[in-house]
Amino acid sequence: MVYFLGNETKLGMSRGVAEPKLTAMDAMIDKLTGAIFIFQIVVVIVLGIAGNVWKDTEARKHWYVLYPDEGPWYELLIIPLRFELLCSIMIPISIKVSLDLVKSLYAKFIDWDKQMVDVETATPANATNTAISEDLGQVEYILTDKTGTLTENKMIFKRCCIAGTFFGNENGDAVKDVELLKAINTGSPDAIKFLTVMAICNTVIPIKSPSGIVTYKAQSQDEEALVRAAASMHMDFVNKNANILEINFNGSLIQYEVLDYLEFTSDRKRMSVVVRDCSSNKIILLSKGADEAILPCAYAGFQTKTFYEAVDQYAQMGLRTFCLAWRELNEVEYHDWSLLFKEANSTLVDREWRVAEVCQRLEQDLEILGVAAIEDRLQDGVPEAIETLRKAGINFWMLTGDKQNTAIQIALSCNFVSPEPKGQLLLINGKTEDEVCRNLERVLLTMRITKAEPKDVAFVIDGWALEIALKNYRKAFTELAILSRTAICCRVTPSQKAQLVELLKSCDYRTLAIGDGGNDVRMIQQADIGVGISGREGLQAARAADYSIGKFRFLTRLILVHGRYSYNRTAFLSQYSFYKSLLICFIQIFFSFVSGVSGTSLFNSVSLMAYNVFYTSVPVLVSVLDKDLSEKTVMQHPQILFYCQAGRLLNPTTFAGWFGRALFHAIVVFAITMHSYAFEKSEMEEVSMVALSGCVWLQAFVVTLETNSFTILQHVAIWGNLVVFYIINWIVSALPRSGMYTIMYRLCRQPAYWNTMFLIVAAGMGPVLALKYFRYTYRSSKINILQQAERLGGPILSLGNIEPQPRTLDDTDDRSPLSISQSKNGRSSVFEPLLSDSPSAVRRSFGPGATFDFFQSQSKSSNYPRNKDN
Repeated sequence: MVYFLGNETKLGMSRGVAEPKLTAMDAMIDKLTGAIFIFQIVVVIVLGIAGNVWKDTEARKHWYVLYPDEGPWYELLIIPLRFELLCSIMIPISIKVSLDLVKSLYAKFIDWDKQMVDVETATPANATNTAISEDLGQVEYILTDKTGTLTENKMIFKRCCIAGTFFGNENGDAVKDVELLKAINTGSPDAIKFLTVMAICNTVIPIKSPSGIVTYKAQSQDEEALVRAAASMHMDFVNKNANILEINFNGSLIQYEVLDYLEFTSDRKRMSVVVRDCSSNKIILLSKGADEAILPCAYAGFQTKTFYEAVDQYAQMGLRTFCLAWRELNEVEYHDWSLLFKEANSTLVDREWRVAEVCQRLEQDLEILGVAAIEDRLQDGVPEAIETLRKAGINFWMLTGDKQNTAIQIALSCNFVSPEPKGQLLLINGKTEDEVCRNLERVLLTMRITKAEPKDVAFVIDGWALEIALKNYRKAFTELAILSRTAICCRVTPSQKAQLVELLKSCDYRTLAIGDGGNDVRMIQQADIGVGISGREGLQAARAADYSIGKFRFLTRLILVHGRYSYNRTAFLSQYSFYKSLLICFIQIFFSFVSGVSGTSLFNSVSLMAYNVFYTSVPVLVSVLDKDLSEKTVMQHPQILFYCQAGRLLNPTTFAGWFGRALFHAIVVFAITMHSYAFEKSEMEEVSMVALSGCVWLQAFVVTLETNSFTILQHVAIWGNLVVFYIINWIVSALPRSGMYTIMYRLCRQPAYWNTMFLIVAAGMGPVLALKYFRYTYRSSKINILQQAERLGGPILSLGNIEPQPRTLDDTDDRSPLSISQSKNGRSSVFEPLLSDSPSAVRRSFGPGATFDFFQSQSKSSNYPRNKDN
């Protein structure tokens, strides 16, 4: 055995390093943290100046303060540094630890989800990346591969065209066609050559069992399907020993010696093998590949019209097509070419380009044998999954290496786009800049005209046109991408898939890429979220992805259930972490005004540490079990994902609400505590413990109010946490040197203490409850409507429209037009689309024009409402 290992192998060199992924929620938390840090610096500076002024004007008048008349040079910094220490917990350091912990739990929920287990292969869902679960709830674009992702990747040989004769029909497959079997049995040269290419132009390895049964191992399901079909038509590939291939044809053993493999690449779109017939000693080139890579290589004068018609006919049926070709070589020609081929393979500079150039020299003057058509059926539940996700406001792009007609048929059957007259497909083809420019102009004009109509419009572009568009007309293509909800990109390479993902990301869209093969790895790693399907093409995509699933239909549950719950829970946890830290800091700030702005702490260090570690952490961590709506309701009404996509639960506005709540609760706790326990009647430690108790009681009721679904574990965490708070403080109060000796014993025996707790909770939660009642009753959201329906058990016939927030549109007439591009010859394009300079500005101007069944969507970062009227 020979093992090729290490970073210098082909796989290692092309692997690349995946960029670290930052979720939209993490980016927002970082911005809020920065804002709080600036606020903290301002507070420290203001209170530091006020403290120094009070010290110089008032403190020196009081003999018991013991301020010296002259202090050290750094005396002005002491009070500001004290306030810096007091306000240091304003930014909760524990928030990152808490988020990492709960995100790990989110990943485990995905791993444990039995409804996402593929029964056929017993493949469960797996979360490889535990840091981006909430991004699943904010996906706006899904870019998907076709073969093996939307389809089963179970290839079946259905039709073929040999020497202009069509075999196979609606009543049966080609392998059962009587005419084809008759041609094979009578020794038709064209049929024999056709089957020979099917059997040996591949990388399939036959494995013979002790019982004599031959099974095949193939990297490509296409090749395995062709080999199996050839075997069923008496051209049986039985053995491969070193470079000798053995074919059993009607009981006769035929041997071929493999001289060279011309490997398939995404640029060449074909593969060839050079063999020597051991019986006749002839050297033969066998080729198989896409029609655009094989048919143009036919020898001069060869009629290819019938084969083009066959390719189009099979593609319109949704079948994958391959063209098969043959060429006999003489010894001198092969010998000269072989030297060049070996030299190209051994070069160290531009090796792939040199090899492709040498292969092109041999793959000329081919005799076209025919066209093979293979059926790849859709996976179960794919159309329903796509329809559900489209209702959720998610746009779909199909990126495939298949022929255009095949991709279109699959797209129609998958509900990517509706058939006429409700739907409309706009084609962008061409192999020159002028052709692509004209087609792009036409499609852009049509998009602008039809975007106000309730019509499902999609554009279709092939790999050649896409290469030209991305290189020369990138801004215009970006506008087209924004205007269209659906795109079908055919004959695209792995690098083009990654470029399209990068294009959408540059427009501030959250992208999800899903695929099943090694050619999808770059796309998966480039996207904000990568999902791999553990399919028949191996585990390269699944291992490179953030999440792996067994079937495409599980993507619906991954986004709508796990993604949405993760977003909601993380939004609450992050804002609550800031709230509880701000609450204790505001109380410290208020205390400074009654302590001579000296920077003295109301709470001792043990209480401050325990506040974040023990008293307030456990209840909020249990919020990972909270569900605002049941999974059934979420799946029935996918349009509510809009609230996550638009960032409605975590944004500067919602954070300002939590900031105001922390300020209000701090005022309540401090005012009631100071009124009930004046300094003349109580010790400082007692006042500190009363204020701390009020904070912990408020935390319990805030978490209770924000919890939507209660479990026993949540009740234990919330109310058991209060019990633990008193147990810990009773233990500490029993220690003479703790600084809190007997304080908790004395407080708990006083009715005034419990009255104070009641007043704090009533005064702090009363206005919050009133505001929440008003919102639920008079300004209820669609989620509130569904929550009420769940509690009452009534059906929801329609949610109506989820109206976008009012936006002010810039005067579009004032925008300067920008031409699509200029050709290299300097000719300007006739059509000049209204396009801003940056992709983000383009997005704000146009929006994707998405309309949904129950509501109209808008982007979280867009000034332009996404609705059909605009």
